[in-house]
Amino acid sequence: MTPALTAPSLDPAEVEKFSKIAAEWWNPKGKFAVLHVFNPVRLAYIKEQVSARFARDPFVRRPFEGLRFLDIGCGGGLLTEPMARLGAEITGIDPSEKNIATASVHASEQDLAIDYRAMTAEALAETGATFDVILNMEVIEHVADPEAFVETCARLLKPGGLIFVATLNRTLKSFGLAIIGAEYVLGWLPKGTHQWEKFITPDELETWLTESGLKQLDRTGVTYNPFSSEWRRARDLDVNYMLVAQKPGN
Repeated sequence: MTPALTAPSLDPAEVEKFSKIAAEWWNPKGKFAVLHVFNPVRLAYIKEQVSARFARDPFVRRPFEGLRFLDIGCGGGLLTEPMARLGAEITGIDPSEKNIATASVHASEQDLAIDYRAMTAEALAETGATFDVILNMEVIEHVADPEAFVETCARLLKPGGLIFVATLNRTLKSFGLAIIGAEYVLGWLPKGTHQWEKFITPDELETWLTESGLKQLDRTGVTYNPFSSEWRRARDLDVNYMLVAQKPGN
C-alpha cells in the first residue's frame, strides 16, 4: 500500500471487504440498502446539531455554507453528497480506492464539487488539515485501533468544531439484531459485514473522546420500526447509537 493508505488504525481485511462491493453503493435495493433507509435519520441529526451549534438557519437551502466538513470512511458518498448540497465545503476520504472511484463518478454525474481522496485519516492529519465538522458514521467499528483513531480525529478538528460518531453498541441485543438478524435472517447486510467483538459501548467511546480532549454534547439511540420500515431516534442505545462531541475553543 502507498503511505496514504497505511495507518495504525487501518484494517486491510475491512478495506478489502468493502472494496469488493464498491459498485453497490448507489443501488437503493443493493447490499447497502439499509444505509439508504438509515440516511434520513442521520441527516436530520447532523443538520439539527450543526445548525444549533453554529447558529445556522436549518430552513435555508444551504445552511452549511462556509463550513469545512470531512467525511471519514465516506464509502460511495451517501452522506458526503447531501452535505455538499447543504452548502458544505466537503472532503471525503476512504482507504478503498474502489470506493473513492465510485463516489467520484457519482458526484460528477450530480455536478457536485467534492474533494474525494483515497487515504486514511492518519495520512490526512499529517498534512495539518483541520475541519469544522467531522463525520465518522458507521466507521469506527471497522478500524484496527479505535482509541488511536479517535485521537487522530481530534487532531483533524478545529477548536470549536464538531465530530459526529455513529456506531453499534456491544450488547447481547446488538448481537441478536445487528449480526444474526440483519446479516443472517433479514439479509440487510452481507454476512460478515460486522464483527460483534469490535462493537463499542457508549461509555468506551465517551472515554476515548474525553481522553482526546473532546467533550460529548449529545447522544441518541437509533431504532428500526418494522411496521413503518423506518429508522428513528430513541432513548434505546442498546444497538445503534449516534453522538456529537466538540473540541473546546473559539
